[in-house]
Amino acid sequence: MKLFNTKNIINVLAVLMIAITIVSCQRNGSVAEDDLPQEELTNIILKVRDISPGSTAPAIPYNYSMGAGGAPTIQLQDGKTYEVIAEFKNGNEDVTQEIIDAKNEHFLIFNFPNSDISLTRTDDANSTRGDEKRVGLRTEWVVNKAKKNPSATSQLIFTLYHEPASVTEDSQTNGNGIIFGTQVGGETDAQASYNIIN
Repeated sequence: MKLFNTKNIINVLAVLMIAITIVSCQRNGSVAEDDLPQEELTNIILKVRDISPGSTAPAIPYNYSMGAGGAPTIQLQDGKTYEVIAEFKNGNEDVTQEIIDAKNEHFLIFNFPNSDISLTRTDDANSTRGDEKRVGLRTEWVVNKAKKNPSATSQLIFTLYHEPASVTEDSQTNGNGIIFGTQVGGETDAQASYNIIN
């Protein structure tokens, strides 16, 4: 009769635990599909430029640093139109191209509590998904009212989703503000909050 070798059993269990841990840390079980892990995003930058007729203002970058707390304040004037370009960083490295390369797996949602802003997605073919929905890396904002209720906080809550089952560019009223874009399923790759003032 052969006795069980405890050392061999422990080694086999350790290898199994490592294998299970590696698989469970990946979305859908494949490194290739995990194109932009959350831990690789350190900053979300919105470049906001006044494009109203007659304006020559340069773009102003508003930098949201992941995990640092606080919300940058974007100044918007009622009646103005702005071009907004989103960039995603990992340290000093621009990883926006990774989102563009995997555009069919990403979608941005813009939530403006306490603001009346009309948003249009202006992405070109590079950041338009196969289902013809634009990811939202480039947008145009028409500011009807930056702060609807002066005594309440106005914000942009900006969310990047990974692998939603379906998306729309539709807008919907939410309380005292508007949300641009909807998604079903998927995971949150990143979320940033920006205060809005005028």
